[in-house]
Amino acid sequence: MATVVLVIHLLIAIALVSVILIQRSEGGGLGLGGGTAGGLMTVRGSANLLTRTTAILATAFMITSLLLAILAGRDRSAERLLEATPPAAAPSEPAVPTPPVPPVGE
Repeated sequence: MATVVLVIHLLIAIALVSVILIQRSEGGGLGLGGGTAGGLMTVRGSANLLTRTTAILATAFMITSLLLAILAGRDRSAERLLEATPPAAAPSEPAVPTPPVPPVGE
């Protein structure tokens, strides 16, 4: 299930980047949309279509992101994480301090 959602998420991401790059910006940008989109739509109509498409793709991207996070977190639980850590082993011998070394010059 997570693999299918991940593939859909990647396809949405590619489509979202493509739609954003096609849009004409105020500063020029790439402006790959070019004019009237083949004479079928006006400039304003194509801008509205691209804006709506961007909003729909962004919403779908957020939904798939949340779904992937939920699916990833579903396999983990706090109890299993605490049980997975082994208890600390007690040292077998007590630590014996080493005697101090006298300075070399004296």
